[in-house]
Amino acid sequence: MASGKEELREVARARMSDEWSDYTLYERLSKTVSSDSPFAEILRTLSATEHRHYEFWRKYVPGEEPRLAKLKLYWVLFLRRFLGLTFATRYLDRHEENVVKTYQGVASLIPEEDKAAFDGVVADEKDHEKALEVKVESSAVRYISFIVLGLADSLVEISGIHAGSLGFYDQTEIAGLAGVIAGAAASLAMASAAFAQAKQGDFEGSARLSAVYTGVSYFLTAITLATPYFLTRNMIFALSSSLTLAVVILAVTTWYSVVIQQKTFFRDFAEILLILFGATAALYVFGYFVHGVLPNIRVS
Repeated sequence: MASGKEELREVARARMSDEWSDYTLYERLSKTVSSDSPFAEILRTLSATEHRHYEFWRKYVPGEEPRLAKLKLYWVLFLRRFLGLTFATRYLDRHEENVVKTYQGVASLIPEEDKAAFDGVVADEKDHEKALEVKVESSAVRYISFIVLGLADSLVEISGIHAGSLGFYDQTEIAGLAGVIAGAAASLAMASAAFAQAKQGDFEGSARLSAVYTGVSYFLTAITLATPYFLTRNMIFALSSSLTLAVVILAVTTWYSVVIQQKTFFRDFAEILLILFGATAALYVFGYFVHGVLPNIRVS
C-alpha cells in the first residue's frame, strides 16, 4: 500500500509540473493572437483547464512547487512566431495525444474517491484534441502541398543535373550555372502544372497562388543547391555540399509537412531521400556513360 502511494506521488509530481507548464504555455499563446481571433477564447479555455488539472495533481504532493518546462515553452513560442499558429497548435496536438495515453496508464493508481475527478481530467484532455481541430489556416498551410511539390521536385532534379554534369564540366561555376538555368526553366514548367492542377481539382484556394508557391519554392531551392558550386573549385566537394543542403532542406520540409498534415516523419522522409539519392546516382552514372561515348564533349 505504501509503495502504491509513493508511486502515485511520483506520478503526481511529474504530472503537476507538466500541467503547470501547459497552463503557462496556453496562457502565453493566447496573448499572441488578437482578441477577436477564434483561437483566443479556445486558448484561454485550455489554459484554465490545465490549471484545474494542475490543482488536481498538486493535492497528492502538498507543499511542493511545480517545475516550469522553459525549454518546451520557448520552443513552442518560437514555432508559433516563425512557423505560424496553425503549425504550433498542430505540434501540440501530438503532445495532447501522448497525455491521454499517459493518464490512461496511471488510472489504477488513483484512489477510489478521486476516480470521478480523474475521469473528468481525462475527458478534458480528449476535448483538447477536439478544440485544437478548429484551425485558422494560413496561406502557407493551405498551399503546403504545392510548396512541398516544388521543393521535392527541385531537390531531385537539380541534384541529378549537378551529378550528371561531373563528366562534362571542369569548372564548378559552369555546373552551378547549369543548375540555376535548368531550375529557372523547370520552375516555370512546374508553376504551369500546379496552376492547371489547381484549376481542374477541388482545391478551394487560388490557382495563381498555387503556381506562385510551386514555382518560387522550386527556383529558390535550385539556387540554394547551386550555391556551393560558386564557392569552391572542387567539383566533388561542391556536389557533396549541395547534397548535404538537399538533405537538410528535405528534413525540414518533411517535418513541417508531416506536422501540418499529421503524418509520420520517417516514412515520408525515407521515401523522398531514397528517390533523391537514387536519381542522383543514376544521373551520375549516366553522365559518365555519355562522356565515355562522347569523350570530346567537355566544357572548360
